[in-house]
Amino acid sequence: MARRKKTSPLEDVLDLLAMLPWWACVMLAAVSYLLLHRLAAPIQASDLQGQGGAMVSAMMQKAVIHGMATAGQYIVPLLCLAAAGLSALRRKQRQSLLADVAQAPNAAALDGMSWREFELLVGEAYRLQGYRVTELGGDGPDGGVDLVLTKGGEKFFVQCKQWKAYKVGVTTVRELYGVMAAKGATGGFVATSGRFTEDAKEFAQGRNIQLIDGLQLFAMVQRARQAQGQFANQQRESANEMDTPRTQARVSTTEPVTPAQDAPRPDCPRCGAAMQLRTARQGANAGSVFWGCSTYPKCRGTRAAG
Repeated sequence: MARRKKTSPLEDVLDLLAMLPWWACVMLAAVSYLLLHRLAAPIQASDLQGQGGAMVSAMMQKAVIHGMATAGQYIVPLLCLAAAGLSALRRKQRQSLLADVAQAPNAAALDGMSWREFELLVGEAYRLQGYRVTELGGDGPDGGVDLVLTKGGEKFFVQCKQWKAYKVGVTTVRELYGVMAAKGATGGFVATSGRFTEDAKEFAQGRNIQLIDGLQLFAMVQRARQAQGQFANQQRESANEMDTPRTQARVSTTEPVTPAQDAPRPDCPRCGAAMQLRTARQGANAGSVFWGCSTYPKCRGTRAAG
């Protein structure tokens, strides 16, 4: 598939930083500003020790550091913040792609994607399976590897082929296998929106390489989306279960039990004030109902309720 055009070093650094979570980029921006701002402090004469050539060399060195830090204290944090925005945008794009494909009626939804969108989709599907995903884009020296997956100390390589016109052949699978052996990867995956040739399938057999065609990828995306929804539901249910006891405790603490209309309200045996039905919150009688003085905690008089 087509690859990205040549970029400037600044764009490469931005793209590299954007591989981090957005919050990590924000923290990096703050730390870099504090460090560079300190280095950008004006040079004091007391900072320079020595005489003659040693003093001149120290002055030149500090002047260079001061000049770079003065500009860098603004450029580097801004670059990190831009990377944070790009990282957040990519995350939103990945989630949107996954949701759109998972809701599509069939695997034809994969055909209208660009190569970049296809890689983001595949990476997000593996990310939701518990893998840590590093996006390489196939531009590095790793034989066209697009994604590196890590899980449990093991490393896996992924090649993404968004090919519609023809099948993925054995050459692609051989290349991935060679990179796996050279780099010590545990396994590899080749994902395509289309299909594989018979030679490619035969070569992958007996080797730790999994070939994922369009139909299999579509099913994998649907499973990943379903698992994501189940996890979100479990989190909400857990939060509700944690809140319920606290809510009940607050009610039992601040609100007395409303007595039946025909039940007589006794007087407090200690102070003579009217009494109210209450519920014991702890101790051997937790959950039982009793009469408590309406002036509690001033008066702690009680009576049995029945």
